[in-house]
Amino acid sequence: MEHVHQIPLWSLIPFVLMLGAIAVLPLVAGHWWEHNKNKLLVALGLGIPTAGWLIFNGMTHDLIHQVVFDYIPFIVLLGGLFVITGGIFVDGNIESKPKVNTAILAIGGILASLMGTTGAAMLLIRPLISTNKERKHKVHTILFFIAIVANCGGLLTPLGDPPLFLMYLRGAEFIWFASLFPQWILANGLLLIIYFIVDNYYWKKEDPEAVKLDHDQQRPIKIRGGINFLWLIGVVLSVAFINGNTIEAIHHNHYLAFMREGVIVLMMILSLTLTKKETREANQFNWEPIEEVAFLFIGIFITMVPALKYLQTHAADLGINTAHMFYYATGGLSGFLDNAPTAVTFHSLALGLVGQDPSLLNGVEVVAGVPELFLHAICVAAVFFGAMTYIGNGPNFMVKAIAESQDIKMPDFFSYIFKFSLIVLLPILIIVQIVFY
Repeated sequence: MEHVHQIPLWSLIPFVLMLGAIAVLPLVAGHWWEHNKNKLLVALGLGIPTAGWLIFNGMTHDLIHQVVFDYIPFIVLLGGLFVITGGIFVDGNIESKPKVNTAILAIGGILASLMGTTGAAMLLIRPLISTNKERKHKVHTILFFIAIVANCGGLLTPLGDPPLFLMYLRGAEFIWFASLFPQWILANGLLLIIYFIVDNYYWKKEDPEAVKLDHDQQRPIKIRGGINFLWLIGVVLSVAFINGNTIEAIHHNHYLAFMREGVIVLMMILSLTLTKKETREANQFNWEPIEEVAFLFIGIFITMVPALKYLQTHAADLGINTAHMFYYATGGLSGFLDNAPTAVTFHSLALGLVGQDPSLLNGVEVVAGVPELFLHAICVAAVFFGAMTYIGNGPNFMVKAIAESQDIKMPDFFSYIFKFSLIVLLPILIIVQIVFY
């Protein structure tokens, strides 16, 4: 950790501005911000000066490590999942009874951990809307879909949500994330129970003619592009087995870990080559969403370096030193800033605490260099609190946009928080904290 004493507080400004831009510009300059080139301009405008400052102050190694060993694997994984799931199209229109809708959300919650929250959300949102198109009351279904499929479902593997993959890159084993099952089943179980009750209430208020039409216009579920499930399995296996825990040589040469990215790129190429063009067109597949992520995160990953090093050296000064504090601090920021850099930030804070007080590791399980309970709290909060606002996690806005394109009137940014997050989601997240932290 060379030159850590030279990290001034002002060096965090580009990182704060970067996250601030992501949170605020969609609200105040939406038309300008929707162009990906403008996102890249902001990212490079903040990232290049930060990179220059790091190099000038002898922190080239930290910069290279962040870009090469964090950013590249992160984008390759997200790109792989995006391309492969974009080649799977689910079509059909089944009866939109509460038990059917609840089953779709439950399946989505399981798939979220296997193909990522973005992949599962994009796979199921259109069939869900099609299933409910005859119903008048359907906004609540989209809101619970965002909570379960686009967020809380993706907790059980490092493929589920970007913050988890970044913790995997920092040393948490693939199988370790399955230990978060109790938190996963509690949060998603409560959400599904509440959803079933709410949907039952609205189902009884539907026009009998609409219910009859819904029953008469059923079409069986059909899946096109099913071969992509093979490539998805390839991605899962590459993340599970091509790492330092299973291949000893990676410990001696970190660049060998890029075999994993090589396999993911191969799976992506096979998906692009062997999926029919019509299937991707039916999914309205285009490259803009993954471009947006790639452009924004190069800025985030570069400007994050001074922030991470600062936290590691000033950890004790912040007073965050218990699991429930890590839970609410990570969660509070994950709801309004991107949850991936938030998780990395608080993991670095935990590393800093351990560096200043090694006794924290005495008699406890250690994962990714920190007490396991701290990492539990960081991972669970980053994933779950991402559902608190539309900007907490990437798929949230995408689901909202698709719903609105189908003439479903979604609540605005603040209405979502006051009418859903605070009254439905937050009580469940507080229950998770009381039970586990």
